[in-house]
Amino acid sequence: MSADNSYIPPKVWQWNTSNGGNWASINRPISGPTHDNALPKGKHPFQLHSLATPNGVKVTIMLEELLALGFDEAEYDAFLIDISKGEQFASGFVDINPNSKIPALLDQSNEQPIRLFESGSILLHLAEKFNALIPKGEKRAECMSWLFWQMGSAPYLGGGFGHFYAYAPEKIEYCIDRFSMEVKRQLDVLDKHLANNEYICGDEYSIADVAIWPWYGALVLNRLYDAAEFLDAGSYKNLIRWANQLDQRPAIKRGVMVNKTWGDLSTQLHERHDASDFLKRTQDKLELEN
Repeated sequence: MSADNSYIPPKVWQWNTSNGGNWASINRPISGPTHDNALPKGKHPFQLHSLATPNGVKVTIMLEELLALGFDEAEYDAFLIDISKGEQFASGFVDINPNSKIPALLDQSNEQPIRLFESGSILLHLAEKFNALIPKGEKRAECMSWLFWQMGSAPYLGGGFGHFYAYAPEKIEYCIDRFSMEVKRQLDVLDKHLANNEYICGDEYSIADVAIWPWYGALVLNRLYDAAEFLDAGSYKNLIRWANQLDQRPAIKRGVMVNKTWGDLSTQLHERHDASDFLKRTQDKLELEN
């Protein structure tokens, strides 16, 4: 980059609403609600308000896994939050998540409702509540390490690499190169670890897998940013093996559909209020094919 094109930061940063690329209309430097709107209410103990981004998918996969394990008390209603329309800034949503990011979950299974935000926190809450998908003993500490690894690493993948590679209004070589290097390092971390482990925490499927797969599994399976070839994802053989293995889990197949609004219609389930909603979607698909 030549000196003539170099950006010189001002003494005090000012919000330029024209910057931001695809998501400029919803990015802002302040918090709090922009409008009043109450959230809808369903009949189940857990009320999820989300979108099928990687962070949202973590929670729907977790809930579907718990239901598959026989925990009927994990039944949930999933309501769509369209972040492109700024629905995450409605007063009802902000009441649950003051950070205005999906997912947001209201646990109404006890006398006093519990508001939950941040996907890793939600996974941990559900795992501890049902005593499931979380190892015991020293493996629990390892699971927590990988869970927090994902929470700390994914912003480099999403807000860093994903933004500059897929969404930024112009391709900036330095930014793409910088974040590609870091993402490939993260992929290498996972690939080397999975060389000697079936799942993230050894031979036990856990919330560490639930947290990591929607980001890094989707990335190497070319379902995120259309970047698998660019990042040479096929070279991470152990990570590919793990990603494909989890991709076959019925709960994951269901979880990725919930609150999804893009792609083939047969893969979308905008709202989920009952297990039969998935069957109805399958029936709709068969009718379209015939």
